[in-house]
Amino acid sequence: MDKHTEEKIEKFVEHRIVRFHQDRAAKLAALKLNTLLRAKNPYLFKAKNVESAPMMIEALLSARLSSSEEGSFGNFMESLAVFVAQETSGGQKSTAEGIDIELNRSGIRYLIAVKSGNSWGNSSQHYQLEEYFKTAVRRLRQNKESGPIQPTLGICYGKFKEKYVKDYLHTGGQSFWCLISGETEFYTQIVRPLGHRAEEFNEIFAAEKTRTYNRMTGEFIARYCLSSGQIDWQKLVEFVSKNIAD
Repeated sequence: MDKHTEEKIEKFVEHRIVRFHQDRAAKLAALKLNTLLRAKNPYLFKAKNVESAPMMIEALLSARLSSSEEGSFGNFMESLAVFVAQETSGGQKSTAEGIDIELNRSGIRYLIAVKSGNSWGNSSQHYQLEEYFKTAVRRLRQNKESGPIQPTLGICYGKFKEKYVKDYLHTGGQSFWCLISGETEFYTQIVRPLGHRAEEFNEIFAAEKTRTYNRMTGEFIARYCLSSGQIDWQKLVEFVSKNIAD
């Protein structure tokens, strides 16, 4: 890969990773207690003997942040894959529904759907992806000079071996990044710019998390704790689940 292309990719990563950090702090600041409570199963916390407001908020926030950050970072990785394919291999953002990248490699036209990790989607979503592939292939084959077409599921990380699932290629980790960049070691090269200003933004996020934790703990005590300080489980469960009028 030439130096100019490498620098363009590094700048793309640095710009988008700053946005990722800013977004995660902004979403945390805007998070409401009611939203947090409605997203989780109150029976589970009772069964796990979570009996203090700080324990409840810590558990709720940790679960929320893990899910939210994984989704946001997954979107970032998928956008990075599209950019890398465009800059290194003449790939393009696909206009076909459900397909992210169209790329020619060794005479084969790859139709690539990008996913961050291997544990994505349910059976219905997997079936829908197969339908997207079939539709895109039919469209391209209307052109008799289209040549070989390979539907591909590209996973951004993972050690699994390449394999064919029905009619599409399932590739990930090093093999995936090599496919879209043409570089066997590209999967390790993108690590460096991901750390751009990480320490600075982690400090900002940690401060926001502390404020959110304190704010929500106070709100939870005021709304869902008895005067004795115990959690009012009936009130909490009613808030989350009650849907029949008295």
